Amino acid sequence: MPIDSSLIGREFPPTPPLVVTAAEVTSFASATGSETRRVPATFPIVVTFRALLGFLEAEQVELARIVHGEQRFTYERPIVIGDELSATLSVTGLRQIEGTDILRTTSTITDAAGELVCTAGATLVHRADA
Repeated sequence: MPIDSSLIGREFPPTPPLVVTAAEVTSFASATGSETRRVPATFPIVVTFRALLGFLEAEQVELARIVHGEQRFTYERPIVIGDELSATLSVTGLRQIEGTDILRTTSTITDAAGELVCTAGATLVHRADA
């Protein structure tokens, strides 16, 4: 089933806070091959992916039909150990080409004070039922 184009502009509820711990950063850095001692620049994908899973569940879209096309991060400040991060996902665009949905999302990542830390933009390619 194709993704409903009326979702454009819709914002989904924020994810529960994710506390950034040294152990989680070390695990992420190890899994991605990063050797930095700081929080890796791609770490926001951890909280962004949680927002994506919430969106997929709410809209009953199968993760198995998604290919991640692009990911961008725009930082307001670096992420540090001890941050409590939440992501709020919005659908910002959708194109449909021959049974394939090309979905654009933006996730705003905020800290416990509600301050913007990072904005994550993603392009997802979804193949509807054959």
